[in-house]
Amino acid sequence: MRSKWTYIKMILLLFLVVFLYAFASDRNAARKVSKPVVTFIGENNLFITNETVSKLLIQNRGGLKNVAKETLVLNKLENALNSNPMIKTAEVYVTVNGTLNADIEQRTPIARVSTNASYYIDDEGLFMPLSTNYSARVPLVTGFVEKNNLKNVYKIASKIRNDAFLEKNVFEIHQSTDRTIYLKLRQCKFLVQLGDVTNLDKKINNLKAFYQKSLKEKTLDDYNKVNLQFDNQVVCTKA
Repeated sequence: MRSKWTYIKMILLLFLVVFLYAFASDRNAARKVSKPVVTFIGENNLFITNETVSKLLIQNRGGLKNVAKETLVLNKLENALNSNPMIKTAEVYVTVNGTLNADIEQRTPIARVSTNASYYIDDEGLFMPLSTNYSARVPLVTGFVEKNNLKNVYKIASKIRNDAFLEKNVFEIHQSTDRTIYLKLRQCKFLVQLGDVTNLDKKINNLKAFYQKSLKEKTLDDYNKVNLQFDNQVVCTKA
């Protein structure tokens, strides 16, 4: 008799679990998706606005307010956001209470090309359009620059971004038609001729040594060109 009662209790418990699961599923499916909540990760300066991201989500869902959350195709929404040229990565998800969330990581510009076309070069060496919402303070790139061949300029811009001395002093990168690279420094009259991007670390170290020596001797204004193309030496042309 006791064994039979235990069996009955197990059946009742199983029915209870199934009932609770079905009840929770019905309520969860009926819950509507609320207005999108957009969170920007990392960079505080917004190249794309909260409103723009929300609009992209709504356009690709066809309206969110009265849509049951189970009908959302989250991959489709993520793809729509990732197709925006200002967005590096996007993660879209719905919380238990029906809130649609989008976590956005923006692309990071490290240089701004200003030739016959204007655009950024991002931290992966790729073309990035300018933003109408925010203008980044990065070195200008002038001269002969092609969108499909940014390798050399990107290498210089990356070096500037990751070097405290260069980041503080370099405001312009110039590339001539023969791919020779020049740098312009703040508060200096002279032009720095890097040449190509080979032995870049050695060239930059030579520049730093020359700059510190000339700063100490107060002779920075005595030169109009500083040539770093030669091994283990800095060739200067006086003004």
